Amino acid sequence: MDQTALTVDVQQRWRNGVTVAPRMDVSLEAGAVLVVFGPSGAGKTTMLRQIAGLERPDGGLISCRGEVWFDAARRVWIEPQQRRVGVVFQEPTLFPHLSVDQNIAYGAGHVTGTSQARGSHGAEIARLMGIDAVGNRRPRQLSGGEAQRVALARALTPDPRLLLLDEPFAALDAPTRARLRGDVRQLLARIGTPAVLVTHDRAEALTMGDLVAVMIGGRVRQIGRVADVFSRPADADVAAALGVEAVLPAQVTAESGGLLTVAVGSARLSVASREPVAAGAAVYACIRAEDVTLERADTARSQASARNHLTAIVSAIASEGAIDRVTLDCGFPLDALITRQSRDELQLAPGARVVAAIKATSIHLVPRT
Repeated sequence: MDQTALTVDVQQRWRNGVTVAPRMDVSLEAGAVLVVFGPSGAGKTTMLRQIAGLERPDGGLISCRGEVWFDAARRVWIEPQQRRVGVVFQEPTLFPHLSVDQNIAYGAGHVTGTSQARGSHGAEIARLMGIDAVGNRRPRQLSGGEAQRVALARALTPDPRLLLLDEPFAALDAPTRARLRGDVRQLLARIGTPAVLVTHDRAEALTMGDLVAVMIGGRVRQIGRVADVFSRPADADVAAALGVEAVLPAQVTAESGGLLTVAVGSARLSVASREPVAAGAAVYACIRAEDVTLERADTARSQASARNHLTAIVSAIASEGAIDRVTLDCGFPLDALITRQSRDELQLAPGARVVAAIKATSIHLVPRT
């Protein structure tokens, strides 16, 4: 299968004295998406612009598919237009005086206004993006979602070796954002173009990404497959950046039969850790809200060795669209995500007593250093 090897090992000093120094070496399969994830100000956009050639680092190396795009030591610098990358920003940045057809045609190197002039590839991209029926419109006549589809089609028409996306869905309403994410993911898989997507949206990272690079303070702190990184963050900072709701100071007290006993406040949790952890070790116990299930205290099932059951008091309930976030007091703070139907069936309200159940395999430990 076709692979795109991308190496970034650069340094750039900002005016405030902070140094952005991302390092990553990844291989992307055809159509795969690498998500660069992290909080605002982490340096994600800076790294994307460096890959595109829109910003020149102070030092280091950038290469793609074995071609060196930047090497400070050897004084190599490949101009952006020679890198064959497509770039889409949060705002569509379309040419206001050109039609949709002409904007897309510009990506192929000409601006004539007919669908034929775009070439068969551009016409196919427009069709797959669902904008072939608006070819004669100007950007001011488009909705936000349509304009971003045009920007994506223009970026993909030249058949770039890499597509760079800088939070391209952030300015759209939630339904449009969800549809466009799905359409772009399917399109990239179909045409085989790999992409690097910058986002700080957790849902976007989970739905769009094959790989994720977590960036904090100008550095890539963890990189791997999305499911692995989100379920097993490398440290407490990464866990917090990934939105793991509970990052709890804890201590390993014992090990028996492959299960660790971990003290979190006055509670004792059973944890199935993949890595050996010595008794007495200070750790953080990371628990995601989606891994916590709730049961009524008067009907809770019998406790099983592979599942922790904690008596808890409901502190608050907040709606998050189709689901509710339930904040619990278990002697330590804990969140659970449940459906509205489950909330009604459990008759939940602030002050209610419940049992929070957490699988031993769903608790991840990271060193407390």
